Amino acid sequence: MLRLTAAVLALSLAAAAPAQAEGRIRIAEQFGVVYLLLNVAQDQQLIEKQGKKLGVDITVERLQLSGGSAVNDALLSGAIDIAGAGVGPLLTIWDRTNGKQNVKGVASLGSFPYYLVSTNPKVKTIADLSEKDRIALPAVTVSVQSRILQYAAAKQWGDKEFARLDKFTQTLPHPDAAAAVIAGGTEINGHFGNPPFQEQELAANPNARIILNSYDVLGGPSSATVLYATEKFRNENPKTYRAFTAALAEAAQYITKNPEGAADTYLRVSKAKVDRDLLLKIIKNPQVNFSVAPQNTYGLAQFLYRVGAIKKQPASWRDYFFEDPVIAAGS
Repeated sequence: MLRLTAAVLALSLAAAAPAQAEGRIRIAEQFGVVYLLLNVAQDQQLIEKQGKKLGVDITVERLQLSGGSAVNDALLSGAIDIAGAGVGPLLTIWDRTNGKQNVKGVASLGSFPYYLVSTNPKVKTIADLSEKDRIALPAVTVSVQSRILQYAAAKQWGDKEFARLDKFTQTLPHPDAAAAVIAGGTEINGHFGNPPFQEQELAANPNARIILNSYDVLGGPSSATVLYATEKFRNENPKTYRAFTAALAEAAQYITKNPEGAADTYLRVSKAKVDRDLLLKIIKNPQVNFSVAPQNTYGLAQFLYRVGAIKKQPASWRDYFFEDPVIAAGS
């Protein structure tokens, strides 16, 4: 997998090729167990397998980026076909491309609780955060972690104060943020991350504690990280698109039935340094659900419209997801 950072993203975008004919798909993902569906699909070549069923030989290309802003830039530039990022970045790009590229969600990568972890002993809840705190997250303002933090602030102090905690946040890739929190001694004393980084922090630093759980903010289990694409790619590559969503559904079934194998796949494909027992605990967590149908995303969408972060009001989750049988049971 080609790994790109924001610093070299411009080179990738400059070299982006024009849209290709049916049979090629370029996927951007970020960091963490939340991308396990893509890891399994890659390891077992499920996209290629599903493509052959439809009579298409599919070439799959993968990039690794960090942050919803970088991912959205890559999608709009034509450097990628499928974007992997949070619901926050999806809603942002859906709103901005309405009537133009018409970007919409393709599928969920599952539902996971995201934790805001702090090592500041004086911080028990977000109400205790101050100028002494620096919270790392993948993209200030745009990332789903940032949007959930804004949602939490609005619930705490009212909608007019939704951006109250933005000044304490800092853009940093999850692996770097986790390393800083675990080691201590840097200005980064908080991280709004995702699995496995949040669990690694809690296990490795005795001062680390959860001060916010995304499920508490969103009112229950929710799909924080999703996949999305332009309408043009979907329309011009119907078989490739169908093979991709079928591969995701097959990967979800595999993970649910074989968590041990899924854990080994993650370690093998991601090459992440994660304790296998900790990884299995995450995958088997009853609060985690590997489903391609989006779950409980509409509340965040309503909030973002209410505070003016997006201009177009969605009537339901179906407005910002493409219609597809594999996600018909979404919310």
